[in-house]
Amino acid sequence: QVQLAESGGGLVQAGGSLRLSCAVPGIIGRITAMGWYRQAPGTQRELVAVSSGGSTKYGDFVQGRFTISRDNAGSTVYLQMNNLKFEDTAVYYCNIAGATLTGRPRDYWGQGTQVTVSS
Repeated sequence: QVQLAESGGGLVQAGGSLRLSCAVPGIIGRITAMGWYRQAPGTQRELVAVSSGGSTKYGDFVQGRFTISRDNAGSTVYLQMNNLKFEDTAVYYCNIAGATLTGRPRDYWGQGTQVTVSS
């Protein structure tokens, strides 16, 4: 199975920063969207940030604190998170809308990386 690989999570104090990374396998092409989602225990997965067609949208809770980006080669997607709050504690997942050479377009996901914010 083709899978994304998130990293960069960890334990941080409220007000601190983290940068999450998502390694995108080169076999995934025809990428139309990239995004980050998160899921806290007992909750549904929610949108953090998504970039598609030159437009970027963030969840309402982001409030200007997070930035999604991609390196020049398109091999890594980032989520810069500043001024973290306790409520940001969750598992963060990378998402790519794309396709392999022989496959049809679909969403690809990673295993998630834990972000824990202490007060």
